[in-house]
Amino acid sequence: MYTPLHTARRRRPTPARTTASLVALGALLTASVTALTAAPATAAETLLSQGRPATASSAEGTAFAASAAVDGNLTGTRWASQWSDDQWLQVDLGQTTAISRVVLTWEAAYGKAYNIQLSDNGNDWRTVKSVTAGDGGTDDITVSGTGRYVRLQGITRATGYGYSLWEFQVYGGDAAQPGPGGAVRVTGSQGNWQLTVGGRPYTVKGVTWGPAIADASRYMPDVKSLGVNTIRTWGTDGGTKPLLDAAAAHGIRVVNGFWLQPGGGPGSGGCVDYVTDTAYKTNTLNEFAKWVETYKSHPATLMWNVGNESVLGLQNCYSGAELEAQRNAYTSFVNDVAKKIHTIDPDHPVTSTDAWTGAWPYYQRNAPDLDLYSMNSYGDICGVRQDWEEGGYTKPYIITETGPAGEWEVPDDANGVPEEPTDVQKAEGYTKAWDCVTGHQGVALGATVFHYGVEHDFGGVWFNLVPDGLKRLSYYALKKAYTGSTAGDNTPPVISNMTVTPSGSAPAGGEFTVRADVRDPDGDPVTTKIYLSGNYASGDKRLVEASYRSLGNGAFAVKAPEKLGVWKVYVQAEDGRGNAGIETESVKVVAPPVTGTNLALNRTTTASSFQSSYGDCPCPPANATDGNPGTRWASDWSDPQWIRVDLGSARSFTRLQLVWDPAYARAYEVQVSDDGTTWRTVRTVTDGNGDVDTLDVAATARHVRLHLTARGTGWGYSLHEFGIYG
Repeated sequence: MYTPLHTARRRRPTPARTTASLVALGALLTASVTALTAAPATAAETLLSQGRPATASSAEGTAFAASAAVDGNLTGTRWASQWSDDQWLQVDLGQTTAISRVVLTWEAAYGKAYNIQLSDNGNDWRTVKSVTAGDGGTDDITVSGTGRYVRLQGITRATGYGYSLWEFQVYGGDAAQPGPGGAVRVTGSQGNWQLTVGGRPYTVKGVTWGPAIADASRYMPDVKSLGVNTIRTWGTDGGTKPLLDAAAAHGIRVVNGFWLQPGGGPGSGGCVDYVTDTAYKTNTLNEFAKWVETYKSHPATLMWNVGNESVLGLQNCYSGAELEAQRNAYTSFVNDVAKKIHTIDPDHPVTSTDAWTGAWPYYQRNAPDLDLYSMNSYGDICGVRQDWEEGGYTKPYIITETGPAGEWEVPDDANGVPEEPTDVQKAEGYTKAWDCVTGHQGVALGATVFHYGVEHDFGGVWFNLVPDGLKRLSYYALKKAYTGSTAGDNTPPVISNMTVTPSGSAPAGGEFTVRADVRDPDGDPVTTKIYLSGNYASGDKRLVEASYRSLGNGAFAVKAPEKLGVWKVYVQAEDGRGNAGIETESVKVVAPPVTGTNLALNRTTTASSFQSSYGDCPCPPANATDGNPGTRWASDWSDPQWIRVDLGSARSFTRLQLVWDPAYARAYEVQVSDDGTTWRTVRTVTDGNGDVDTLDVAATARHVRLHLTARGTGWGYSLHEFGIYG
């Protein structure tokens, strides 16, 4: 579990920044390269395959055995398969090791499409590179992963012959990450720490985990192909084992999380009294201990992470001296958990995450048994290092969430909502984050970036690397950060110059125009879709495909929602290869214009009741006729109610416009009167749905009344505007 969009992130103010900074939540390759000229191995790489045992699905004859592809004779001997597509060649390296490059030197019978696969046991294979447009010659392919066995799996031949390789070379480097197994330690001394697994150095290159655990086996190969060696979770319980099993099967380790209230920072989680609630602490400690005992020996377990942003989140529950007492009590309890975990599992470190470096003094004072700290930090990620240095801390840290600037860190746009970064800016955010982490050598021990999630909603499009399974520019930026290359990858369309017109006054139910330039770096045909999200208008975070029509040249006429407020508009460009570019701007949906003069504007308005103090109230009836859509009249929470306007004299009118708050009328009557006593009904509505009601009503009268008989919600009735036009 996690909080998908944090509403605030604050770092401890430093002398150089007198106001609290918000903390918490590169150039990409723009062309796909499927085959590169062979280059000498770097000094850190070793040729692992030469002379090792090699086998194949078939051989054209005894002179073309699999061993000929690993004998070091580049142009004198070769392996050749039978003349069919589904053929393979594999080499046994003798032990599991890190693989950095595979070089294929093709004879004239080359592979047009093939996969490079790794395995720990020779039976279960994971694809680390797919080539779909091979052109023969020499393919020098950068890969990232560990395995004992490396296999070329042919898919499609380029000729009528089989597959034929002069040489199949597999390289590995000194930066090999240890596979599952072995005690995990934080070793070293002040400012010169490292994480080790089984005695070997381990840098956390991770993602936070989003898909359902049931889908772990489906997504884990892709996670591995990103160069990821670690995933982070927020909760650990009886359902965690399939995720751990899938991770271990792919050589990936897990930061096992434990959730504590109030988790998730500002606006999230329930309140707990850590000073007095011994029952909660006892039960929680016992629960955590049970799962530590269950998973301490699992080969995927890397460390335990107790709590998420709770030191910051306690400000939602307490203030003043009580807040200070609670923060001390909370971090003391985290220490109790750490001690308990260490008694059960001495072989895996314990950490605790917050989203505010101001939490670290509490941990330093009250939680000495933590092995390292953890921090969620987004746009101000580089400030974490500065705060660590200025705070005089004596433990290293990992970053447990990071990525592009979050909603709480960006300026508002012209419609008053956070201005979401572009795809390019988000990709640069991941590059920056990794550079900041690796730049704090000997202290920052790695990161799990946010977020390997598949939700295709407001938060998912802002942060997810693979919303709806579609890979973003951010996906490839992270892959480049972790592996050093995206050579051979097909990358997403890039969208630029997106505009919405009119952005601040789109009439409800009418049309507005969206324009965007779409470019695909690989020349793939692109399909463009338009989505809308009502997150800011109604709280609905879903993305719903809009009703729209193409105007040509990257322009679309989009039907505006009926509901008033600020909506997000998304242009999504898909290349048919599993990639997508997504850009977004906001549009403000307003009541459609009504011709004529508003006879009710600033006229005397009365009502059966009004709320004097609730939320944004007082909400007197005059608010409905003041011409300000930001104010409203609100009634008591009962039926029936009424609101009436005195036009001052008998006036003729033809149309009413009612701009409802979410507390709308499902049924009501429009009534008129000459004397304010005797009323006659001129319009009856029985199927109101809120938002805006524009009614054709022809009448002449001095007084106009809405007789409200059935509410559409559990609240009362509430109108932003009651317009009478003639």
